[in-house]
Amino acid sequence: MSVQAIGLAGMAALLFLIFIRVPVAVAMGLVGAFGYAAISGFDRAFIVLGSTPFEMGSAYALSVVPLFVLMGALASSAGISSQLFRAVRSLFSGRRGGPAYATLGASAAFGAVCGSSLAVAATMARIALPEMREAGYRDKLSSGVIAAGASLGILIPPSIILVIYAIIAEQSVQRLFAAALVPAVLLALFYGLVLAWLVHRKDNHETPMPGAGWGERLRALVSMWEIALLFGVSIGGIYLGWFSPTESAAVGSFGAFLLGLVRGRLTWKRVHEAVVETVLISSMLFLVVLCAFIFSYFVVLTELPQTLVEWTRSLNASPAVIMLILIVFYIIMGCFLDGIGMVLITVPVFFPLVVGAGFDPVWFGVLLVLVVELGLVTPPVGMNIFVIRAQAPEIPLSVLYRGVFPFLIAPLALLLLMVWWPDIALWFPSLLYR
Repeated sequence: MSVQAIGLAGMAALLFLIFIRVPVAVAMGLVGAFGYAAISGFDRAFIVLGSTPFEMGSAYALSVVPLFVLMGALASSAGISSQLFRAVRSLFSGRRGGPAYATLGASAAFGAVCGSSLAVAATMARIALPEMREAGYRDKLSSGVIAAGASLGILIPPSIILVIYAIIAEQSVQRLFAAALVPAVLLALFYGLVLAWLVHRKDNHETPMPGAGWGERLRALVSMWEIALLFGVSIGGIYLGWFSPTESAAVGSFGAFLLGLVRGRLTWKRVHEAVVETVLISSMLFLVVLCAFIFSYFVVLTELPQTLVEWTRSLNASPAVIMLILIVFYIIMGCFLDGIGMVLITVPVFFPLVVGAGFDPVWFGVLLVLVVELGLVTPPVGMNIFVIRAQAPEIPLSVLYRGVFPFLIAPLALLLLMVWWPDIALWFPSLLYR
């Protein structure tokens, strides 16, 4: 049996294991290990299984992941997320859709220090859902805006998925963070436009909040200094070249800790809970990345990426057609796989094809995260939907999916815009890093 045939059999086995609900990490590890053994023998496979955990564990680039997770956990434990929502709510008070706009704005701002879509979804479901219900919102709209706003968390820097993509594709985290900033702002604006249409529909029975005075609005704006400071020092430090990504994450985590102490909200119990949460999330991510490395070694041996590139060239398809096929494939795949698993499975296979077609790998990383963002809110997986359901089990899944459906217009529109005009992602990094 040829190595390509073994590779195709391995891909089929991987999809089968995922289909029968084997965790993605376990599925990739099993297929990678046994596939490697089928090509090079068990002796070499055992060497890879023994050396890969050490190589991954000693990789300096991966240290950024737990530090950014810790920053978000400390910020949440310190009550910064709830304070942020109250501040943004005051800014939008007195106008129709105020609580919904506040939810969207607070989700974007909290994502700027959290880097995790699921954490934003869980936090905003606890804070914003009761507020919107009290204001007369239907659960369909309330859950939709929470799910959509939370998806911004994986695109707005610091993004954990962008870090993982940078490691797998050997790209610069700084450039990826810079490339994601403008698309993230545009996506938040597109979500706002969709929300503006939804809140003015006749079936939205909202009771408008009393308008806050200008003094109260100014105080609300000033109260957001904590988020601005954390984002400005940690992410701004990366853009300005003051810190490496790992140093930036460490500074951000220490800043979140100090802000929590200053606010008097960060007790030692909450610090302990934040550290435990960080360890659990980081361990899960590291296991997935470890198994992805083993799987990628197997993919390289199968020569599937090179075969795919040669086959595509034989079709004489234009780069635009190739990218359109990849986008459709990723959208379909996002309906069944979680975002990190999708990135880790596909990047070793498709990355040579993307580079060979002449696409910028930094641009592709942002585009890939945008497609993954669609998968967070589309059935049947839709991880953001299930996180919201865990916080509000009384809301049927059908209501949650109907609520998020109109918001899919925004990322789809941005996808088309980025394919047509790549400088949306490439302009800012080219300005910073000439």
